[in-house]
Amino acid sequence: MKIHPLRFLRIMGTLDGLSLITLLFISMPLKYFADLPLFVTVNGSLHGGIFVLYVIAIILVQLRIQWNVSWSLLSVLVAFIPFGNFLLDRKLRKMEKRMRIKPFPTHWLVYAIIFFSFFDLFVQLPIMSTYALSVGATTFIAGIVVGLYSFMNTFGNIFSGVFTDKIGAFRILVFGLITSSLSLLCYQLVDSPEILLLVRCIHGFSSGFITPAAFTLLANIRRANEQGSGSAVTGSFVGIAAIVGPASSGILASKVSVPDVLSMVAVYGIILLIGLFIFLRKFPLPKRKEQHTKEKLKWNLGIIKSYGGAFFLMFSQGVLAYLLPIHVQDLGYGSRMSGTLLSVFGIVAVLIFILPTNRIFDYVNAQVTLLIGVTLLGVAQIGIGLAQETLLLYGILAVYGVGFAFLFPSINSILIEATSEKTRGKAYGYFYAFFSIGVVAGSSLLGILDLVGTPGFVFTGTVLFSFSLFVLLSILKSRVPLLKARA
Repeated sequence: MKIHPLRFLRIMGTLDGLSLITLLFISMPLKYFADLPLFVTVNGSLHGGIFVLYVIAIILVQLRIQWNVSWSLLSVLVAFIPFGNFLLDRKLRKMEKRMRIKPFPTHWLVYAIIFFSFFDLFVQLPIMSTYALSVGATTFIAGIVVGLYSFMNTFGNIFSGVFTDKIGAFRILVFGLITSSLSLLCYQLVDSPEILLLVRCIHGFSSGFITPAAFTLLANIRRANEQGSGSAVTGSFVGIAAIVGPASSGILASKVSVPDVLSMVAVYGIILLIGLFIFLRKFPLPKRKEQHTKEKLKWNLGIIKSYGGAFFLMFSQGVLAYLLPIHVQDLGYGSRMSGTLLSVFGIVAVLIFILPTNRIFDYVNAQVTLLIGVTLLGVAQIGIGLAQETLLLYGILAVYGVGFAFLFPSINSILIEATSEKTRGKAYGYFYAFFSIGVVAGSSLLGILDLVGTPGFVFTGTVLFSFSLFVLLSILKSRVPLLKARA
């Protein structure tokens, strides 16, 4: 007999609530008033394990019941409030009687694959340069090691786009997950800078196959009137990866070796590969007639705006990653503040992506939200360069997060509107190639021009404003409506 997902959530919620109460009202008083810290150690470990199972139960309900995501957020929130789980349980008991189990939503598996692709990227950021130095690389070679991944990613993106249209996204995702996971495991074999450079080439190229295929698959299975909000939800997984990736790798690398950290990421990829075969193996491939119909990707103004938005979004990100730590250090603060500032922008973006605010992208024309997003990024870049106070910096990074949240879904929606299913894979291949090029261009151009501090941020803001001016002029010339036409 199968247990209802809500029943499983109620059981884990009750256990989580009981363990929290015993921790707060029994174990902690014993520690501070009876000098018995062992109770907190045992109870705390037990509570942590139960909480992990509780979160898994919430995810299971979200996937199988598919209730409003606000219920999942509420379920997490009550876990931190004494007796909160028991109050929620009264509501869940009533909901259990009328909530039906639904088929597994395959698009959530694709979301997990997208998270893996970007998590793989962001995990490397705090550890790769120091790892390169530890195997004997010079600082010059270490810089090449870091940038080589994004450089090879560009070629993987293009190949992925071309072959996704020919043989289907499923096969490309299988190839990408297999080769990417194997390349992550190959870091265990690195014992010299030369081997590391080879592994970085393979890793970057193979990982480049995943993202265009995953985004193409999502675009093709989503309803037309949900492309905007759907792209926003997809962006939330990118944002979460940007928040979780660097922090988790930094913590893990202090406990285990860098190759072991990357091997853990490989295990996640292998689990997704198994899920891909179980849930998406029967996803329809392109029909043979369609495969032989050579439809070329037609470059139009929509595609140019989408690719330009992708390039300048990551150009801005590259500059931020390069200049922000230096700027914060010049202001007399440590690296921890740089991390928290970047977290603020990521958290703001994710909140806009997952809350009902994401419906904005279903109603407001994507070209208008693109203009808003690029303009806010430009304002934020100049603001960071001029800001001297901590509180002001946090506020400006929040503005940057809003700009990021408006820009990412917009360029995805514009690309989908400007392409057909037969050419969408190739279009996304080039799209993420511009992503990869933008990251490299942002940091390297300012390094070549020797622009740091306020001049570097002002230069970046001016570049972004030039693109927003181009978007504005095209909107005015084409008389683009503010709102989308609703069916």
